[in-house]
Amino acid sequence: MNFTVTRSPGVNVPPSESTPSGTLDLSAIDILPTLQRNYVNVLHVYRHGHDEAAKVIREALSKALVLYYPLAGRLEESSHGELQLACTGEGVWFVEASTDFSLASFDCFDNVPMVPYDDLLPTPPPENYGIDPLMRLQFTRLSCQGFVIGFTFCHSICDAFGAAQFLNAVGEIARGFEHPRIAPMWHRESIPASARLAHALRKPKPPPPIPSYTLEHVSIDISLDQVDKLKNQFFELTGEYCSTFDVVAASIWRHRAQTIALGKENNAVLVFMGDMRRLLDPPLPEGYYGNCFFPVTVTVSSGWLLEATNADIVKLIKDAKAKLPNEFSKWLKSDEVDDGNDPFTPPVLYSKLFISVWTRAGFDQIDYGWGLPVRVLPEQGPSFIPIVIVQSPPPPKKGIRLMTWCVKKAHLSSFEETMNLF
Repeated sequence: MNFTVTRSPGVNVPPSESTPSGTLDLSAIDILPTLQRNYVNVLHVYRHGHDEAAKVIREALSKALVLYYPLAGRLEESSHGELQLACTGEGVWFVEASTDFSLASFDCFDNVPMVPYDDLLPTPPPENYGIDPLMRLQFTRLSCQGFVIGFTFCHSICDAFGAAQFLNAVGEIARGFEHPRIAPMWHRESIPASARLAHALRKPKPPPPIPSYTLEHVSIDISLDQVDKLKNQFFELTGEYCSTFDVVAASIWRHRAQTIALGKENNAVLVFMGDMRRLLDPPLPEGYYGNCFFPVTVTVSSGWLLEATNADIVKLIKDAKAKLPNEFSKWLKSDEVDDGNDPFTPPVLYSKLFISVWTRAGFDQIDYGWGLPVRVLPEQGPSFIPIVIVQSPPPPKKGIRLMTWCVKKAHLSSFEETMNLF
């Protein structure tokens, strides 16, 4: 299908009022080399809009930047090579576009491999523009009165929670709120790095080797009844509660290990990010929109994983999560930094499974005045990283939708069959 989008030249949207200037320090996580200059792309698909929707959103964006004025700034390096934020008030990049295709033309964007990300994500400013803005948005009007917001944000300035908080503020202002419900908090000094760690983070590292395999996409829906059944089984066996993430992660990790036939003598590794906002002591204030996550790595023998019950694996995941505050504190205070064992950049192997949770970030709650998005679509990362993205299914379905790029073509049909039985 030929998908044609007509774009405007793009404009810079500054804060609607004057904002503070100066330089702000970033947190120990913000300055991670893996996040520096790394941009995250996501699409928000809306069924209904308005003739003036693009104008309303652009004006709300300008007003929100008064409160979130650091996002209108630019990254720069200090004389000591430290990444900082210059509050320049330059603004964010906004592109208005249109297409003659409708939601129905793309089955409400349900077929992820067919989604035209390149057409729906904002093009960067021209080469003579200067330093890239920290955020870019493209409003694409569809022929059915629906629209798509293509959103690109710099990972050095916020994580998914922070980006969603900002877009929710834009939505509230677009709906007529005088002030967003959540007031933004900078508070990066709450996540400081030791001098040795900060020095190590400034040193460039060679990129990890790229595996030669290519992974295939498949989406899997897990019903709310099935999720509740697994959670109830765990409670009956242990007398403990567990989360939806715990049972879903345990199940797909085990089923994937069965599918790819690792061999009992090999290790199976699960990696996911833990949100540290409420686990710090003291906890970060509501409204903090910087990066605040730490990787959890769970390693077992493939033989154990294949023979374990779902409850056994859930318990293992819960135990790993319970260690998060201590592990994070040790990393921040570290006096010895082993570049070969960086928890934020583990080597990519087919025996590893990375899980990213998008259900709690708040992207599915962004309402600009015409209802919630019917789809939230993060762009696929590199096709060699075995990843599962945990999302909510499109309404009216309830439960969990897994967007996955985690098996080779040779294992795809077996993986789908195994997960369908599950």
